[in-house]
Amino acid sequence: MAKERTLVLCIDRDDDLGFKARVEGPVVGREACLHAATSLGLVDSEDSDINAIFETIKIYDELVERGEEVAVAVICGNHMNLLDGDRRIASSLDEILTATNATSCILVTDGAEDEYVLPIIQSRVPVSSVRRVVVNQMPNLEGTYYILKRLLDDPKVSKLVLVPLGLAMLLYAVGYLLGYPEGATIVVVGVVGTYLLFKGMGIDEVFGYLINSLRASLHGGRFTFVSYIAAILLSIVGVILGLTSLLEYYTSLGVFFQILAFIYGAIVWLTVAGLVASVGKIIDVFLNEREAIRRVVALPFFVLAIGAIAYGASTYILSISEITGFPITGDLGVRYIIFATLGGLFCAFFGVYLQSLLSRLRDEREPVLLKRGA
Repeated sequence: MAKERTLVLCIDRDDDLGFKARVEGPVVGREACLHAATSLGLVDSEDSDINAIFETIKIYDELVERGEEVAVAVICGNHMNLLDGDRRIASSLDEILTATNATSCILVTDGAEDEYVLPIIQSRVPVSSVRRVVVNQMPNLEGTYYILKRLLDDPKVSKLVLVPLGLAMLLYAVGYLLGYPEGATIVVVGVVGTYLLFKGMGIDEVFGYLINSLRASLHGGRFTFVSYIAAILLSIVGVILGLTSLLEYYTSLGVFFQILAFIYGAIVWLTVAGLVASVGKIIDVFLNEREAIRRVVALPFFVLAIGAIAYGASTYILSISEITGFPITGDLGVRYIIFATLGGLFCAFFGVYLQSLLSRLRDEREPVLLKRGA
């Protein structure tokens, strides 16, 4: 029967080792972990990960003195993207478990954020204990100020706090200078609300994935790089025109009608941006992964369907709301929503039909290819 081996594991989810000390993770072995902690301490002696790594080494030494089979390691995530970081932690843990043949794990962290990866660890190895390292400090006003200053100096924190705050203030100043103080307030509240909604629903991670895809398409020489850049520029134009429409058809009927005014001005350009991005994706798949074309061929039809229905609905509701200066009457708005809805449904149906047709053709070809191979 194989002897049990315990892995004493330290989690550096935000990869301070790599970001600050330039120590590439994962770090395996007592001497390597000690060197990593020393390197991080020489760069930033106040980082809490230093204490977590030393605690990891201390637990390792105690278990070794008791005669147990023990391994020690530090695994790192990603400083700027937690989603990619968690994936990196999972793959690094698989490598360490294969190399050390560990049967259980003692997890050491420096805070609650690192413990979010506990399910990842438990899915691969039983966790027998979790040790959280807390640094004792004197809680005074000066220390609180210094901690806040250190947090704001961190690029990850400053990007989450300072950027949206500065953007909101800038938009308010621009709106006030243009003579729309009420509209400026609406824009600021809308931007802050959108940011909080994106963070709360995790949509920012989707944007992070899009940025990584854009970077990968650039390095791979893909056509999607050009189409994504064009789509981003078209989206910016759409947002600007949507805000212009919001200010032009501003109404006191409520936030719902103000959102519809924004959609009325922006949806055409946002739809074109979606079409450009999806067509670029189809071209890349056709040139490089032709067998997967059926998975993406319906994208532009769905984008066009959503855009058409959203444009028709916003036009109709605004036309019957008696908004001053709106160019479309109620009778014409009824035609807009009817034709836009029918056109959108037809586009969606055609996209689904085309995807189904390509799937059937692929299924019919596979038996023929198998016979030829035989």
